[in-house]
Amino acid sequence: MKSSNWQIAMCRMVFASCAGMAGVAVAAVQPFPASFRIADVKTPDATIHVRVGGQGPAVLMLHGFGDTGDMWQPLAVRLMRDHTVVAPDLRGMGLSSHPADGYTKKAQAQELARVLDSLSIGKVALVTHDIGNMVGYAFAAQYRTRVTRWVAMDAPLPGIGQIWEAQLVNPKTWHFNFHGPDEERLVAGRERIFLDRFYDELSANPAAIDEQTRQHYAQLYALPGAMHDALEQFAAFPQDGIDNRAFLAQGKLTMPVLAIGADHSYGTVEADDLRLVADNVSSVVITNSGHWIMEEQPEQAVDAIVAFIGGG
Repeated sequence: MKSSNWQIAMCRMVFASCAGMAGVAVAAVQPFPASFRIADVKTPDATIHVRVGGQGPAVLMLHGFGDTGDMWQPLAVRLMRDHTVVAPDLRGMGLSSHPADGYTKKAQAQELARVLDSLSIGKVALVTHDIGNMVGYAFAAQYRTRVTRWVAMDAPLPGIGQIWEAQLVNPKTWHFNFHGPDEERLVAGRERIFLDRFYDELSANPAAIDEQTRQHYAQLYALPGAMHDALEQFAAFPQDGIDNRAFLAQGKLTMPVLAIGADHSYGTVEADDLRLVADNVSSVVITNSGHWIMEEQPEQAVDAIVAFIGGG
């Protein structure tokens, strides 16, 4: 299900005509500030679409399933005053290219290190959500001297502890094992319905994820190869677990970590999970929110992240 170069180019042209490539925004999903530049960074087998702006110490923001780098716009607007913001679309998502494989979180972290190198960025603070947490841990574990601090939002790490084991039998996370050609056929042309299931069941208030936001992401996840690649993120979990246990065997992370959980989702359990892999973990619980923290309670989230990132 690897999309051809001309298909990707045509999709980019369509979205660029709607949003000037500044953030690929539709209605409620706001574009990044005009001062941000777009970099399409080539790696050995992919092209990673990155938004870069601001000035000062760098912050790398990693999104998860059901979103793209667009989700970070409210945070980017705040941090760009005194930080360089780097917000990529993960491989196979958004306006990054759509290779058929390469979705272990270890490999994606290595890819992002190459992206940062191409941007002449060394050390970063990490801000991550969902699948982004998993890529973020793989990045922090492999490049410990490059990560100054890490904010991880509302998702566990594959293969680590009882929290992950509980998720494998949780009816709400049946999608962890939903991948393969027949599953892709079921979703094809129904991307909006599939995404609605996540927005509706994993939020505290489904109305907080408005119609414009849902349409925006449904369009992006309907791009050629996009849903295949998204499901491959889940298919890689067994290998991710093996990799994560190998990272942990090298020792816990020592940089400051902020665990953000939602009161209708992981709550304080997010910090419990991260304490399995990191020594210096603090906790914030976002109120009146489910899993979609940046959509449901962006002000609370941004305030907590800015306070933590601004600490050094």
